[in-house]
Amino acid sequence: MSIIVVTTETVPGKEIAEVLGLVRGNIIQAKHLGKDIAAGFRHIVGGEIKEYTEMMSEAREIAIKRMVEKAEELGADAVVSFRFVTSMIMTGAAEILAYGTAVKLR
Repeated sequence: MSIIVVTTETVPGKEIAEVLGLVRGNIIQAKHLGKDIAAGFRHIVGGEIKEYTEMMSEAREIAIKRMVEKAEELGADAVVSFRFVTSMIMTGAAEILAYGTAVKLR
């Protein structure tokens, strides 16, 4: 089963038959010392800090996967109004939260 995930309140061409509720997935990601050292050097010379970009991309994918798993447990066809929230938990660690509303489509 493939869950549709959209940032909009509706799925184009579909009607929401039932709202199943809030679903979320999160991960707390900490910086890796080796990546931190490499990022420090890149910070000095400028440019994209690819180590952090990759780390955050992976963390977002994990958070989405966990949210979709919760939607599947509810029997959802889609997640609408999908959003991300990121917050610093402690120095060097951030939480990425993916959330939305699980729905059944008609």
